[in-house]
Amino acid sequence: MDPVIVVGAGPVGLTLSLALAAQGVPSVVLDEGPGTEEPRPARTVVLREDTADLVGRLGCRELDRVGLRWAGWRSMRRKQLVRDVPLAGGRRDEGAAPLPGLLPAPLHVPQHALSAALRAAVDKAPLVQRVPMSRIDTLEQDPDGITVHTREPGSTWWRGSYLVGCDGARSTVRKLLDIRFPGRTAVERYAVAALRAELPWPDEAVLHRQPPWRTGGAEVSARPLPDGVWRLDWLLPPRGELVTPQALVTRIRDTLAGWCGETPAYELLDTGVHTLHHRLARRWRKQRAFLAGDAAHLLGALGTQGLDEGLRDAENLAWKLAHAWHHGPAEQLLDSYQAERRAAVAARLRAADQSLPILRGGGGLRTLVPGAVRGHDTLLTDGHLGCGALGAPPSYSHSPLSPPHAEAHTVVGTPPGAPVADVTVTAPDGTTARLRERLGQGHPLVILVAPGTGVWDRRHWRTAGIMPRLTDAVAALPGRTELLVTENYPGASAHTVLLVRPDGHLVAAFGGVRPAELLTAAQAALGGAPGSAQEPVEPEDGGDERGTGREQRPRARVHADGTAGVT
Repeated sequence: MDPVIVVGAGPVGLTLSLALAAQGVPSVVLDEGPGTEEPRPARTVVLREDTADLVGRLGCRELDRVGLRWAGWRSMRRKQLVRDVPLAGGRRDEGAAPLPGLLPAPLHVPQHALSAALRAAVDKAPLVQRVPMSRIDTLEQDPDGITVHTREPGSTWWRGSYLVGCDGARSTVRKLLDIRFPGRTAVERYAVAALRAELPWPDEAVLHRQPPWRTGGAEVSARPLPDGVWRLDWLLPPRGELVTPQALVTRIRDTLAGWCGETPAYELLDTGVHTLHHRLARRWRKQRAFLAGDAAHLLGALGTQGLDEGLRDAENLAWKLAHAWHHGPAEQLLDSYQAERRAAVAARLRAADQSLPILRGGGGLRTLVPGAVRGHDTLLTDGHLGCGALGAPPSYSHSPLSPPHAEAHTVVGTPPGAPVADVTVTAPDGTTARLRERLGQGHPLVILVAPGTGVWDRRHWRTAGIMPRLTDAVAALPGRTELLVTENYPGASAHTVLLVRPDGHLVAAFGGVRPAELLTAAQAALGGAPGSAQEPVEPEDGGDERGTGREQRPRARVHADGTAGVT
């Protein structure tokens, strides 16, 4: 079968290709650039716990060396400290067990370092071929696959089973598919600077609202990186004047003096102006073509992270494409990508748009209402630290892959559709790992909650109690399913059985071994029982589709062993 064509070699496209390779699916990554990226210290990304684990699982474990996990989060307003939040996994608690209930520390990393780590992992993956200087100009679909043409200097035809446009906000794929991209322009603007200096809060991120110095503006943030480097962002008026280099230097000096008492010695590394837009593509799938990352959505106001959502797109789509690639058409499963991810990003955009008038609407009586300051601080903290409506990982509670409710279902600490807790699990062969380390391999997981298994000899617990029945029930499920055991799970009693999707979202929890209900839930999570595949949904906007030509073209292929050829 033809490889999956990934258009765009940014972090989302590279992550998707690695996730496909981890599940045995070859891909061709068409990179319109030369395959390198100029270092820009002021261009950084913040990865939440789940997305940092994702890229680490795909071979980028050195990100903790080039990035920094914050020790804490400090929120200030005028001259007062509003909140000081220690973070689990940050340097404040290195070498000690993190205190229960702490928020996980985000990973702050330069984007060029993330891209370089992903490219290095891709270049080691035999199932991925990365092709620089390959900008597409034609896209054609037929019932059996998809064909694209790349312009000079590498002019050729490429044939794929599916195609995913990860080619950014100005996506060529989106334009060739004639998909609208409505939304709002210039929702927020920031002046940005990366500098090396010694600030009063080592390794802590700081958000200062209404700082008392003259050039502070409405808001300034400082986010640490390794080696004493900081990224500073000043919120600008939406349609204000251009920020001149001298004006930016004045902001830097005034801000450092406001925080340190006087302007300390600093080394300016990079500057820029960053404009944020909010847009959402009308459709994320058109037959065999999909959109992901900035090609499908733009967001980023109030601390939300667009790249985080793009990486979640890649994780959600990869296992569904892998299932269709290995097992044949799975239209309901593939349709669920748009249903789940577009709804999740739309909810994030809606939460940001509803919060913006409250947070950016000025002072007046609103600031005198008791609790208003802390309420505003909570909204901003949610966006920056990855919690609440603005930042928490998505829950697919209304997914078309959700199984029908059954009396055998039981309630645990994770609602159906939400990401599972990262507990310690044991495989029948005795291998112990964190649950997240077992994700992304293209198959569901069944987890038995069995207190005491950690101290039992596995020769006994594998054949004791309900394990034989559960083993037989798992063997009857469609495809491969991995059986794991955990000592405990939040909110679950002994002998609870959890069914988990390949991307780590809970399908259902059962009170004991329920083979029939487990089979029904597993079939639903894979898009329906065998033989229930539906025809692709026709375009909702009518009219002629672009890219439906059937003319046979010479095309390049990548075979399963990673070799390339032209047919």
